[in-house]
Amino acid sequence: MRITVFGAAGGVGRRAVAEALSRGHEVTAVVRDPGRFGEPPAGARIRTADARNPEDVARLAAGQDVVITATRPAPGSEHELVTAVKALLAGLAGTGVRLLVVGGAATLTVPGTGGLTVVEEPGFPADWRDIALACADQLAACRAETGVDWAYLSPPALLEPGERTGAYRLGTDELLTDAEGRSWISMEDLAVALLDEAERPRHHRTRFTVAH
Repeated sequence: MRITVFGAAGGVGRRAVAEALSRGHEVTAVVRDPGRFGEPPAGARIRTADARNPEDVARLAAGQDVVITATRPAPGSEHELVTAVKALLAGLAGTGVRLLVVGGAATLTVPGTGGLTVVEEPGFPADWRDIALACADQLAACRAETGVDWAYLSPPALLEPGERTGAYRLGTDELLTDAEGRSWISMEDLAVALLDEAERPRHHRTRFTVAH
């Protein structure tokens, strides 16, 4: 497949590039600042562009099968998540290229709370509220789009660097937890889930979630 990854220098984006390359796909890794890559991933085409610009999106999506976006704005610029996803959707409109969005967990419902979402739970960290609400708006922007085949991947409560096991559980709109109540996955296995969805589409214009 031909895959373009926006936000390719970030934690998830870098791992999505590596996972796609390991499966033999042709990968275009897109960053705003090439200097963030350090040593570029061997085999990837590195391009400088901005996911907030529909023209950049359309140019780098031409001839591709899938676009993955894993962009994360700097603190204070959380609103850029919505700007970027709207530009991505506009740039892909009418192209037939799928869009896979790495989003947030904010709007997942928490088991046993009567329907409270992650961001509505008492004790939700104040420092994370702005990015959580931006992720909620990001998902809403996707749900308002009917002309692009998109899928929105919400991570579990904890997403961190770790090991690639290749194993994960799938869910829809509820936070996935294990027997001890933990909700987590490694960035490496989130990338596995992303590429599995790219290769074998199961979610169309909907949100899904994964966890160990």
